[in-house]
Amino acid sequence: MRRWIVFRAEKRQPGWQDRKYAHTGSLTKTLGEHYDCSDTPLPEVGYRPPEFIKVEQFVDAEYPEAKTHHRLSDWEVTSVETYTPDISGMGFDMIVICYCKYVPINAALQPMPERQMPVKQTVNV
Repeated sequence: MRRWIVFRAEKRQPGWQDRKYAHTGSLTKTLGEHYDCSDTPLPEVGYRPPEFIKVEQFVDAEYPEAKTHHRLSDWEVTSVETYTPDISGMGFDMIVICYCKYVPINAALQPMPERQMPVKQTVNV
């Protein structure tokens, strides 16, 4: 199932003046979005989307723009809405809107897992 999961701030949440689209600079309530093709359960009330952070001292020179750490964010899901497109084959089987409230926590930074390279298979002919 192809799902587009959007995390949006509820009305009157702090930091509104800092939430801008990079390409236009216009304000947005969108906190983040995920494209999900798994069969994992949808986010539920209480879920906190991950926050990805780059800590300069841990940057890998081979991937200088990559995030180095993650943590649970300060945004908590308060309600979830799902929509199913009327027309099939439009890119998503479900659109999920997760409304979030700003509830700061002191979540520990966790290092990102090591990158996994696929094992090359050799074929004997």
